[in-house]
Amino acid sequence: MHLSHKIFVCLAFLALAACADPKTGADRVFTNGVVWTGQSDSVDAQAFAVKDGRIVAVGADADMLPHIGMETEQVNLNGAFVVPGLIDNHVHFDLGSFGLTRVNLRNAATPEVFTRLIGEAAAEASEGEWIQGGSWDHELWGGTLPDRTWVDAVTGDVPLAVSRLDEHMVLVNSAALKLAGIDDTTPDPEGGVIVRDETGRATGILKDTAMTLLEGVIPAPTDAQMEAAFRRGMKHAASKGVTQVHDMGWNWSSFDTFRRMHKRGELTLRVYAFTQLADWQLMADFVSEHGRGDDWLRWGGVKGFVDGSLGSSTAWFYEDFSDEPGNSGLPLLTMEELGERMKGASDAGLHMAIHAIGFQANDRLMDIFEGLGAGKERRHRVEHAQHLTAEAIPRFADLGVVASMHPYSIIDDGRWAGRRLGPNRLAGTYAMNSLLAAGTTVTFGSDWPVTPLDPMEGIYAAVTRATIDGKMPEGWIPEEKVSVLDALRAYTVNNAYGAFMDDRLGQIKEGYLADFVVLDQNLFEIDPAAIRDTRVLRTVIDGTDRYVAGGDRE
Repeated sequence: MHLSHKIFVCLAFLALAACADPKTGADRVFTNGVVWTGQSDSVDAQAFAVKDGRIVAVGADADMLPHIGMETEQVNLNGAFVVPGLIDNHVHFDLGSFGLTRVNLRNAATPEVFTRLIGEAAAEASEGEWIQGGSWDHELWGGTLPDRTWVDAVTGDVPLAVSRLDEHMVLVNSAALKLAGIDDTTPDPEGGVIVRDETGRATGILKDTAMTLLEGVIPAPTDAQMEAAFRRGMKHAASKGVTQVHDMGWNWSSFDTFRRMHKRGELTLRVYAFTQLADWQLMADFVSEHGRGDDWLRWGGVKGFVDGSLGSSTAWFYEDFSDEPGNSGLPLLTMEELGERMKGASDAGLHMAIHAIGFQANDRLMDIFEGLGAGKERRHRVEHAQHLTAEAIPRFADLGVVASMHPYSIIDDGRWAGRRLGPNRLAGTYAMNSLLAAGTTVTFGSDWPVTPLDPMEGIYAAVTRATIDGKMPEGWIPEEKVSVLDALRAYTVNNAYGAFMDDRLGQIKEGYLADFVVLDQNLFEIDPAAIRDTRVLRTVIDGTDRYVAGGDRE
């Protein structure tokens, strides 16, 4: 642009601002950006205006002139890349938020480091406090599960319960076993395993429903502790460009915390809160009395399980795990009981999100959905949809079921999944591209704290499928890579659809909620390997800055 033209444009802005009615001017105008609005296949705007938490105009810089009043804040984006607010389709907000300050074992690459970190946490524990947190991964040191003998000497009487990163098994020490009343003779609960060694001794590993034996033993956090943790979690989410989460609460405490904070106007993050499928009648009654919430806090969804996880060897397959003969995983409850719960929730008009990992788990779940006659308007979801038979893939689109997937797990599991399943059972693993090609709505998220609450990591994983150990730089099962465009849609437009908010969320569009993220790199132009290095410059929710890089605004 010539200097004379720049001066003309500047003078025009000033002149219009001077005479514009403050009541009709926008609250904020953002110009000089590279904007992907979510409405097309590429960058399609330069500027937009915001008023009262809504987008009121989108277009070129010059199109914003009528929206600039005397009190309008003008923000020069300096050529930065802007996308709609990034939505995470699956988090455990309480676990992730508390995990920000609890012992973190994610990078414990050896049993020695694992034990040392736990010992340090025990030394700092106050009287009566449990050591919690975890996110350990036994695959980092070769696949041997930890044992309570590793930690008893460094924890003593301080009870310990630290989860594997997939949250499908936990290590407890001897002090915790005693408090929970678990010994070598305690029977395995249905859908769970108390791991024992060759002598029958309980090792301290509890899988899936066996973890419920700790309920009522570990002190529940107070309301004040929950709220303090959630405030940390909301700040963390904003720093990663996340503007809404779909929370898969283990119980009602998270939902109740969100409700208390919302009532006081303290939510700085949009939330779609799910409660457990087993409590579908309670949620149905709550919806009947209170509706389904608003644009800040929405509810009416229920979360169920078919099976466990691949990492904990409890995902449900047709054949045994290659590295564990005699074990093909397990359903967490009978299919008859699951079907009854799902029918009750469906008849009550609730939105269902059902966890399914293994081939058999996904096939059996799709059978239930088909039997319910659930149509596309219901937008029911399969959480993870991790291992799909060739027959299962087209059924998603045929039944109108959303595939709610978590791409970072690709580059994590890819290091060792071949050992667990063998090379002949990898087809259909994280089959994102195949699902998209079949016409399925695919949504993305993190399963935080199982994987990082960071959409840039998720987009990088979906686009490259390059495992985190660096051994598969061209991608694990590369035919299932997706484009940057498809990954962005999965985090924005499709996630809004998956929460019944696509009429007002997921796009930078006139009339839509003013949620957007400013990034320091154009994801459409950079090398895919650099996507994970992209940084958030600004996160805006409801027209208000919730994070600004280098600043202190929330």
